[in-house]
Amino acid sequence: MGVLRIVRQLFHWGPIVALTIIFFISSITVHCVLMYWPLYTDGGIINFLVFIMWNFLTLWNYFQAVIKGPGFVPFNWRPARKEHCEKLQYCELCESYKAPRSHHCRKCDRCVMKMDHHCPWINTCCGHFNHGNFTYFLFFAPCGCLHALFILIPSIYKALNFTWYLHYGSRDHLVYLGIGGFLCCMFAIGLAIGVIIAVGLLLVIQLKSILKNETGIETWIIEKAEDRDRDEEEEEDFIYPYHLGWRKNLAQVFTWSGRPKSDGFTWDVVDGCDQFTFTEEQLKQKALKRDRTQECIIVDDYSGALFPLSKGCGMCCGIPCTDEPRIPVKKGDIVKVTRWKKKWLYGTKCMTDNEKSSGKRRERGWFPRCCARDYVSNTSNGQPDLQIPSSDKKEN
Repeated sequence: MGVLRIVRQLFHWGPIVALTIIFFISSITVHCVLMYWPLYTDGGIINFLVFIMWNFLTLWNYFQAVIKGPGFVPFNWRPARKEHCEKLQYCELCESYKAPRSHHCRKCDRCVMKMDHHCPWINTCCGHFNHGNFTYFLFFAPCGCLHALFILIPSIYKALNFTWYLHYGSRDHLVYLGIGGFLCCMFAIGLAIGVIIAVGLLLVIQLKSILKNETGIETWIIEKAEDRDRDEEEEEDFIYPYHLGWRKNLAQVFTWSGRPKSDGFTWDVVDGCDQFTFTEEQLKQKALKRDRTQECIIVDDYSGALFPLSKGCGMCCGIPCTDEPRIPVKKGDIVKVTRWKKKWLYGTKCMTDNEKSSGKRRERGWFPRCCARDYVSNTSNGQPDLQIPSSDKKEN
């Protein structure tokens, strides 16, 4: 079953594209290096082995990130002590309590331990158990591409500079590419530069998160906690419990054994905090979100299309810049709205008793603002009027 899971995971556009780019750059570079710096020289052997090392370390950590996975909270998981259930969030989809620092991923359809983000290139989440290997992959891939550039660019120059052959009168070290080989080299150079820039930026982001012992989701929660502390002037400011200092933070992820320090359920915390400090903050924010929730009634159908041309060009220009889903809605549907933008709303569709009894899963996502009206208030002309603010706001 484990092998089949890995095969299914790799048979996805993300891993296929990522591995194709790696193998394409590597094969073109090896083809050039064997002509540019042959293996019968000591320098050629060293150069070739170093390049192969980058490829091995890149692929090793890539597949380790895929095989290990982020770590999932078991279905129907409960804390050992019953009284701790009140301090944890409950996931209705997994029918289990969420361990501290875990979040439900709608793409993996599981609660993920210390979830940072869902990465399409490995077709799973970057989380607790594979965070280290994923970061190593982000480091070694640009290193290999940078080495490839130092081989490919001189190879093209040498292939175009025929005076090399005319001057030395020998075919030694002559790089011959042809039209097809030249185009492949140029394409490989473009891919290598793209990998260095894109993956390098992602590496910087991940290292910043690791040094602070924060995930991307936790950074967002911290920002909202600090905003609330300023607005409400609470006596006790929120303290992030997992920032142990950059050295200890690094030791939480990078270990000689390859396994992170925590088991995914209990975590090292700073003095004055406990295992539930961060979860309690999340529960407070969830309560505030429920207080701000507004029920809306759908007055116009929406198919769930990414670009709803029937709603006007302005609606297409203002679509949310996110990979969160869109939900189809029909006239008469009731939606609980928790987030809003100028032209789009984000909410959860209310299910009927029959839908609940049939086991239908909840639907939530974005839909056009023009399709909804406030379910409670009415204007003087008898038509429902949506009272949600028009300004963009960050809501969880």
